[in-house]
Amino acid sequence: MSAGTQERASRGTPDRAPGRPHDRMHDRVADLGARVRDGRMAPASTLGVGATLRRAVEVSPVLVQGIGWTLLLAVLAAAGRVVVPLAVQQTVDTGLLAEGGPDVRRVALLVAAAAVALVVSGVCTTVVNGRLIRRSEAGLRSLRVQAFDHVHRLSLLTQGTERRGALVSRVTSDVDTISLFVQWGGLMLLVSTLQVTVATVLMGVYSWVLTLVVLATFVPLALVLHRVQPRVNRRYTRVRERYGAMLAAVSESVVGAETIRAYGVQDRAQRTLDARIEDTRAAQVRAQNLVATVFSSGTLVATGVLAVVVVVGTMLAVDGRLSVGRLLAFLFLVQLFTTPVQMATEILSEMQNAVAGWRRVLGVLETEVDVPEPSPDQAVVTPRGPARVELRGVTYGYPDGPPVLHGVDLDVPPGASVAVVGATGSGKTTIARLVARFVDPREGRVLLDGIDLRRIPDPDLRRRVVLVPQEGYLFDGTLADNVADGLREEGLTPDEVRARVERVVDELGLRPWVDELPAGTATPVGQRGESMSAGERQLVALARAHAADGDLLVLDEATSAVDPATEVRIAQALARLTAGRTVVTIAHRLSTAEAADAVVVVDGGRVVEQGPHADLVAAGGTYAALHAAWVAQTR
Repeated sequence: MSAGTQERASRGTPDRAPGRPHDRMHDRVADLGARVRDGRMAPASTLGVGATLRRAVEVSPVLVQGIGWTLLLAVLAAAGRVVVPLAVQQTVDTGLLAEGGPDVRRVALLVAAAAVALVVSGVCTTVVNGRLIRRSEAGLRSLRVQAFDHVHRLSLLTQGTERRGALVSRVTSDVDTISLFVQWGGLMLLVSTLQVTVATVLMGVYSWVLTLVVLATFVPLALVLHRVQPRVNRRYTRVRERYGAMLAAVSESVVGAETIRAYGVQDRAQRTLDARIEDTRAAQVRAQNLVATVFSSGTLVATGVLAVVVVVGTMLAVDGRLSVGRLLAFLFLVQLFTTPVQMATEILSEMQNAVAGWRRVLGVLETEVDVPEPSPDQAVVTPRGPARVELRGVTYGYPDGPPVLHGVDLDVPPGASVAVVGATGSGKTTIARLVARFVDPREGRVLLDGIDLRRIPDPDLRRRVVLVPQEGYLFDGTLADNVADGLREEGLTPDEVRARVERVVDELGLRPWVDELPAGTATPVGQRGESMSAGERQLVALARAHAADGDLLVLDEATSAVDPATEVRIAQALARLTAGRTVVTIAHRLSTAEAADAVVVVDGGRVVEQGPHADLVAAGGTYAALHAAWVAQTR
């Protein structure tokens, strides 16, 4: 990962120490339900449907901005739809069946009034739809930004507890399900609820007997819906989980395509992907089958209630207890009542799908940031210059695991170069993560110029501490774009950025190499830097680190798998990059340790030796044994 990438990742690197105030984002979601405290990504929120929707509004309040006007327009839209039954009743009873014969003028006025009301209703419906779309897109944009920001505030360890494709689906496809419901189901639910309410009131005015018949017929359906909705919710939650797993499998297959082909395991990879796709299809079919069953029940009940109303209404009309116009109007009102009720099953299923998506997105926000920003009253901005790094009694263990560092003490003076060596699994990489504050110690402190890293604001820390990983990650773009990721200044013009990049290339002595490239600094590097060799990617990562101009460099040595010419270029670039800066290097090759001012030997999570290379070799301890073994291998 490059320096620019590290800055993005660590801006999202965790954030919380016991007993310390939360940061602004943490405050916003601190009470979102059960939180995850073991360093793992929360699978989904555990809130109920109502609580989930309330939290959704709290997280994205823009969703309900201007809701008063929207409701007013929705009322007008719903009222316009009931004009037709009213016009039918009045036209029949006071126009066509008027005493003395049909009143053509009254019929014409009633028809014209009904037409105007329908036009107004249509306009109101269009405006409501537009307002809902604008509000929903603004709200979902806010949700995506918050979720993406929170993901980047989580530690790499926490991010690693969920597969990348599944994590991406939480801020993409899961949010899309919310968008679909808000823009379609939200409008239908709003207008239909008002329509059913108004239709019920008017039915009661026309005939309370028929109204009771209608309501009694729908009671069984209401009971069924009440019992079925939790099952629908569980099935759609499973759909979202399966969809995330499928995206994770697809992402893994695409990223690992070269390895899959190299080992001839296409069939195995295809079977894995097919299984994920089949799981998603099966989950979707199970959810849709349940919804279809309920929807069919609603259609059956709606048809039955219409038949019952026709029979009972005709009997009331024959007895003279209901006029012909009122009976016709009531039949129209029944249609206005039953149509939304039939659609309610589909609307509610979309709502359950959206709620399942909301829960997964809220699960991201509920995942606790475990390397927190300091509160404003505790924050300390440190001055620039060669940095002093100290570890005082540091103990650290990864989530669900035993400690990997035990009481480590280390002092790196300003401007010094220190190489950390040790066997695989000894804890040296963990020391680098602690110094760069990608993790916080369980016990002890990590100090920069005497200040606990937990008190230094992340932007300030990233300006001073730059980590260059063993494999330099490059973003799709040009070489210049990737180097420019390290620039810290704001508001630079494109010409100024280009000039800075060219200056970095010259300062690191990389001009001969860059001039050999097809388009110089404008050469595309490809996705993940695939157009360049491993050594060339590392050169770009070093240039990016130089552009960042940090005071402390944390280097994960990466010259063991490059050709001799590139190794020389990397060594020259490193010499210029590290000049005048404090450097902590995770040394995989002991030639790096030989050139360092001091060597720190880590064994079993403890610092067992410290000192200059020559002194440690002469001491005949752990380092001397490591060095002798390395020398024997290189002969």
